[in-house]
Amino acid sequence: MTVGQRFLPVVLLSAILLSACAGNAARPDSAADSTDEDQTYDPFEPFNRAMFAFNEKFDQWLLKPVAKGYDFVLPGPVKTGVGNFFSNLVQPRVALNDLLQGKARQSARDTGRFLVNTTVGVVGLFDVATSVGLDPKDEDWGQTFAVWGIGDGPYFVWPIIGPRNLRDTFGSVVDWYSTPVTYAHDPVTQWTLWGVDTVDTRARLFPAERVLEQAVTTDKYTFIREAYRQSRRNLIYDGNPPKPKFFDDDSDLPPTKPAAPESVPPGNASPKP
Repeated sequence: MTVGQRFLPVVLLSAILLSACAGNAARPDSAADSTDEDQTYDPFEPFNRAMFAFNEKFDQWLLKPVAKGYDFVLPGPVKTGVGNFFSNLVQPRVALNDLLQGKARQSARDTGRFLVNTTVGVVGLFDVATSVGLDPKDEDWGQTFAVWGIGDGPYFVWPIIGPRNLRDTFGSVVDWYSTPVTYAHDPVTQWTLWGVDTVDTRARLFPAERVLEQAVTTDKYTFIREAYRQSRRNLIYDGNPPKPKFFDDDSDLPPTKPAAPESVPPGNASPKP
């Protein structure tokens, strides 16, 4: 079976299943907005909290210690090269999603970034493209589905994978099928690459984790859930999400009457000139 034959059914299946989420209103420029401006739609919260607790333990007992060892053993330039390599691998997917979202110019730039880093940057180990003005962008199938008008759907916390809404869950499946690592012929090579990518990503999250620990004072689950929603909205709208509706409510209010002039007692009236 060819790559295209394997990939097409996933796209079609995702489109069919995601149609159930399409009830959410779409923004004027075709990107779907959240179900609620102020809170994530979380009908499965008990399940999600259980999965959140499981993921916390999995990270504490396995993933974080491995990432700490990786961070300690490898020198900085090597870790930078590993991150650059995996970032470069997804650039064709980024360029494709640019195109599907109607960003032809950005798609051309991201294609150029991939070509420059793959050749001059030695299969992506060195980020040469950024130095010539081809900055990295973050586009995925979840964002493309949003631009096509598909709503968020309910929020889930998946084991190991972490937080996703329904739209991004199916987007992640298509992302997986559109990543070159998926098509490595040797299973050992494939899962080794996935593992290194996962550990490298976790190691690069250590600074953010320290900020998170300082910022969260009450409910970590709720904080991460809302941070996820806001982060995805920011990506969908390319860093310029619309203002919440309550900022525009002033136009719907009745005009304010001018204040009545204070009455002056007859005895204190000033004589006319």
